[in-house]
Amino acid sequence: MKEMNSKEKIFDREWEELSVTFSNGEVDVDKAWDKLQGRIAEIEPHSNENMPPVRRLTGILIRIAAVALIILGLGLTAIYLSNNGVFSKTIIAVTGTDEKNLLVELPDGSKIFLNRNTELSYKSDFGRSGRNVKLNGEAFFEISPDASKPFIIDAGNAYVRVVGTSFNVITSNSDSAVEVYVTTGKVVLSDKSESRSLDLEPGYVGNLDLNSSAKAINENPNYLAWNTGKLVYTGQKLDIVFKDLKRVYNMDIVADDPSILENPWSSPIGSGTQETIILLICRSFNLSFTKEGDVYHLVKK
Repeated sequence: MKEMNSKEKIFDREWEELSVTFSNGEVDVDKAWDKLQGRIAEIEPHSNENMPPVRRLTGILIRIAAVALIILGLGLTAIYLSNNGVFSKTIIAVTGTDEKNLLVELPDGSKIFLNRNTELSYKSDFGRSGRNVKLNGEAFFEISPDASKPFIIDAGNAYVRVVGTSFNVITSNSDSAVEVYVTTGKVVLSDKSESRSLDLEPGYVGNLDLNSSAKAINENPNYLAWNTGKLVYTGQKLDIVFKDLKRVYNMDIVADDPSILENPWSSPIGSGTQETIILLICRSFNLSFTKEGDVYHLVKK
């Protein structure tokens, strides 16, 4: 094997050090050049004495250009990889079937509460170049204001953009529509192509699917009950109550006699066990229940 001369050893050693510098995300051009120039000077004071001035100058210029290209290439590559998230990792928060209201606090002070069967992800460099998260499921957001960096949610089939506000997002509807309910501030709900968008104010629910978009005033007082844990009623039918209990308490209730679903309910339902809730309903309407697996079956006595 051919043994490297002094110059080759310097360039080989310099290349290794530049590689280390690159891996650490730091490129100091002045420092790198000064170090290389000093090492070349150590071995060339005598070898250059008998070299013609023009040839000597040409050699120096070639070396300068070579080092500059290496440093520039490493710097541009580092910038490209950084901008494309290669140096950042993804942080994921997930809830299962039996857990809700999982609090995720972001570096900017924003708070996100996850409902059951929900996944939230964001980059570890969140807040430095932008405030972007991805949601699959349902969550309630309390976003810290920052007009220079809008908060953007990738909700699957749509984007949700805000500056600072509180709102609820659902991506898991059966028809694949993205649904947003705003409690404070203003939210923009748009499709991925940004050809359709909805401006939502407090009290409005916006729905956007692949083919249509619409918004309306929310008339469901229990829309956020999964987050608050409290259900209120003023004569709603049990059919509606049972749907809310499924969403809030993950209770599957089946009325074997359809007429049971027509009974009106006017009592609030606070936090309690599933057994407590089903007993309260049965005593109110003279019903009895059996449980098969996770499903409650109601019958008249």
